[in-house]
Amino acid sequence: MDGRRGPEPARAKDGATVERKSDRELVITRSFDAPAHLVYKAWTTPDLFRRWWAPKSAGVPLFSCDMDVRAGGGYRVAFGHDAASAHAFFGKYIDVIPNVRLAWTNEEGENGAGMEGGMPEQFAQLDGLLVTLQASA
Repeated sequence: MDGRRGPEPARAKDGATVERKSDRELVITRSFDAPAHLVYKAWTTPDLFRRWWAPKSAGVPLFSCDMDVRAGGGYRVAFGHDAASAHAFFGKYIDVIPNVRLAWTNEEGENGAGMEGGMPEQFAQLDGLLVTLQASA
């Protein structure tokens, strides 16, 4: 490790790199074996996002998913079985280049768990969805 830089990003079993830049910035980089337009579509279409974002092992589905995918636009996603039990997170899209880049802020409040723990399962679910989307294309 070079003393002038922070720690090297951690590499997960699924090939993702997870780098905590600060207590408020987490950068996750992952490649998928699918065309970029399908990966982008899976991240930006609420009906598709619902199919892979919530880790199935948690047993808590996405109750709602609202997205305004454009720089300056916002999103709100809530986990739970109904409105009374829903735990929401939300944020703003800060950089949107269709089929190339999607960067956003995220707010989870005090009860927000470190999302890096669920990412391997979520990305595996996304891999499965991408296979389905490619087969139907």
